[in-house]
Amino acid sequence: MTTRLPLVDAAQATGRSRELLDELAARGRSDVGPMIRGMAAAPAVLRGYLDLNRAMKRSHLDRRVSERIALAVQEWLGCDYCLAAHTAAARELGLTDADIALARQGTATDAKVAAMVAFGQQVIAAPAEVTDAQLDDLRGHGYSDEQIAEVVGIVALQLLTGAFNLVAGIHPDVPAQAAA
Repeated sequence: MTTRLPLVDAAQATGRSRELLDELAARGRSDVGPMIRGMAAAPAVLRGYLDLNRAMKRSHLDRRVSERIALAVQEWLGCDYCLAAHTAAARELGLTDADIALARQGTATDAKVAAMVAFGQQVIAAPAEVTDAQLDDLRGHGYSDEQIAEVVGIVALQLLTGAFNLVAGIHPDVPAQAAA
C-alpha cells in the first residue's frame, strides 16, 4: 500500500510507538491496519485515538445508531477507507443496505434514529448552528443529555480517523473489499 505518510512496521517499531503497538497486541489486536500503523509514526495521535475509541465504545448509544452516525460523518468527510470499515461494521450489526444508504445521507426510516443521525451529521458540518429546539427534539425522542453529548465524542473520533486517513492517503484495498 502506498501512502503519503509512513506506516510503521510493528516488528521494527521502537520507543512509545512500540509500547502502544504492544498494548494493542496484549488486547488481541496484533494485526493492525494501515491507519494504526500510520498513527504509530506519531505516538501522541495514536494514544489519543486509542483513548477516545475506547471511551466511545462505552457510550450509552445503541451501537447501530453509533455506526449510522459514523457513516453519516464519513460520507460528509469523504473517507472511503472509513466508509468501507463502517459499512462492514454496520452489516455485522444487522443493518441492511438500505439502512446504510440512508445513514450515509444523514437519516434513517425510524424518526428517533433519524433525529440522532442528522444531529451527528450537523455536529461535523455546522456545530455552531445547533439550536436549543434541536436538542429539545432529541430529548423528546427519549435521548438523554449524556447520549447527546456522546455524539460529539463519536463525531470527534470520526473526524480524527477520517482526516488522518485522507491526509495519509489511506484507501481501501478494492480487490479485498470486493471479495468481502
